[in-house]
Amino acid sequence: MEPNSLPTEVFLTHPRRSLGSVWLDWAPQPGAYLNLEGATYAVLERRHRYQLKAGRYRLHKISLYVQAAQPPSERSIVDGRWVLGELSCRFNARSELIRCAVNPEGPCGGCRYYEQIHNISG
Repeated sequence: MEPNSLPTEVFLTHPRRSLGSVWLDWAPQPGAYLNLEGATYAVLERRHRYQLKAGRYRLHKISLYVQAAQPPSERSIVDGRWVLGELSCRFNARSELIRCAVNPEGPCGGCRYYEQIHNISG
């Protein structure tokens, strides 16, 4: 156990079941990808569990709710966060979790709904 690590319980959202507990030295945000026992999962939600010790609440455990996923090949950093899909498309959602409304699964390359925007601001 590392000094800065926390016990993290990982739950698969569908079908709902526990994937077990691990010790992580980082706190994955929703939209991040987690490799666990050879499989890749997208983090959908993170919950903190606190414990009262010596009159103070301390972070005790983290629960992650994940779904099986393939890490996307189309990612960019915009304002310090990962964004999925092609940023030059009018339909891009500018989100860590979804590419766009018309083709959320992607890929963006060759998409029939692609409409280029000329003024791209991140």
